[in-house]
Amino acid sequence: MSEKTETPPEKKKGKGLLVKLIGAVVLIGAGGGGTFAMVQAGMIGGSHESAKKEVNEPKLVRKGEEDPYAPKTEGKEGDAPADIEGEGGSEYRTSYYSFTEDFTSNLKNSAALVQINLACSTRRDGRVLMWLKKHELAIRSEILVVLADTPEEDVYTPEGKQKLQTRLTGAINKVLTQTEGFGGVDAVYFKSFLVQ
Repeated sequence: MSEKTETPPEKKKGKGLLVKLIGAVVLIGAGGGGTFAMVQAGMIGGSHESAKKEVNEPKLVRKGEEDPYAPKTEGKEGDAPADIEGEGGSEYRTSYYSFTEDFTSNLKNSAALVQINLACSTRRDGRVLMWLKKHELAIRSEILVVLADTPEEDVYTPEGKQKLQTRLTGAINKVLTQTEGFGGVDAVYFKSFLVQ
């Protein structure tokens, strides 16, 4: 009998090709997904959405920088000395806006009245100050709503007054966001505070 030499089974060439093809598809998918994520995050190519927002939002103004939207001062040039910023503290310039009239309101579930005069601050460019003046009527209305929803016990304690300041800041930013798309008020200050 003749011995038959057994030949090893032929390897299927298609299986190796399929594995390589799947590997290539996975690599292309991962590369495309990574590139998409980097573009969305603004790491490459810049994010169109964030660039658009940057153009429209008031910018933080560093001390010593010129504010292109600064409100014009009344009077002749040279009448008032230029602002001199301190070197310490915040790196950003703070601007203030004073409301022209007092706010008077009842307090929540109380016969007591509160009468306050307010100012607020921003570290953003002059557009925030312009918007505060432009929308003062709507802001006044929102502030009166907040005051009418304030319990009497809050107006007698420092903690209650701080809570009220935070709520008033939120109310002002709410109106500015609804009307201009951006808030920008950092804090509210009491210029006078009277409870009767």
